[in-house]
Amino acid sequence: MATTVIRDVLHAYDFTPSDRPADPAGEETEYPTLVFIHGWLLSRAYWQPLIDLLKQDYACLAYDLRGFGESAAKTQGDRYPDQGYTLQDYGTDLRHLLDTLNLRNVWLVGHSLGGSIALWGAAICPERVRGIICINAGGGIYLKEDFEKFRNAGQNLVKNRWPFLKHLPLLDLFFARLMVHRPLSRQWGKQRIHDFLQADATAALGALLETTTEQEVHYLPQLVAQLGQPVYFLAGQQDPVMELKYVRHLASFHPSFGCMGNNVREIDHCGHLAMVEQVASVAENIRKILNQYHP
Repeated sequence: MATTVIRDVLHAYDFTPSDRPADPAGEETEYPTLVFIHGWLLSRAYWQPLIDLLKQDYACLAYDLRGFGESAAKTQGDRYPDQGYTLQDYGTDLRHLLDTLNLRNVWLVGHSLGGSIALWGAAICPERVRGIICINAGGGIYLKEDFEKFRNAGQNLVKNRWPFLKHLPLLDLFFARLMVHRPLSRQWGKQRIHDFLQADATAALGALLETTTEQEVHYLPQLVAQLGQPVYFLAGQQDPVMELKYVRHLASFHPSFGCMGNNVREIDHCGHLAMVEQVASVAENIRKILNQYHP
């Protein structure tokens, strides 16, 4: 793990260099760096199985969003400056991270909330971002009652995170089954409990409430329509959180959607955590997408 300060806040990240051997002819081909952005109440840990498959050809950067994972405040007195928690705010964090690490040729890979942040990041720094791959991400339709229920449930979840939960027997089995098509290993159940309890309350509530307003939701399709970079969407066919119709709706605003949804890839036997549920399929799809632009 490495750390860097982004907009006065300490962030944790892992940079994995590519295992690709040097060209025997001595020619230098600039392959992109893949930058992975996790979702709400998660952390960079969920990208590691995918990075292990992709690092053969691509350098990989995974970082913890402000307020989550190891970028979270450790004590009550260790509060953040008020940087805001909108998608644009987190996209600005991303721009500063790319600037700090001097990454000028990247593809962004974002999961769920991280997918929306990736779209914003691409709009904020088009000179650095060559393309975007959204996983279990979509939206652009604001259904007032549904969003109110979601926001209320999320707030209750964050406000009722008692520390003793991590000691409850078999709770990891529940988390290993949450939002996925088939149960994950208990390792991932324990990781989800850890990230759920570790996330900073202010950041968790801020990200929940500020990224799901009617204005934010309605603007996302406009943002996608304006992007000049390639944008792809990997969707779980059994995703209970981001259903296929919402993935296709957002994807349809990008010119590459065409008449047949050419920028959408569906993954079978897959719920809302594609990068750990179907890691081989996700890696294969990412390789196929990147090979179109970086053969």
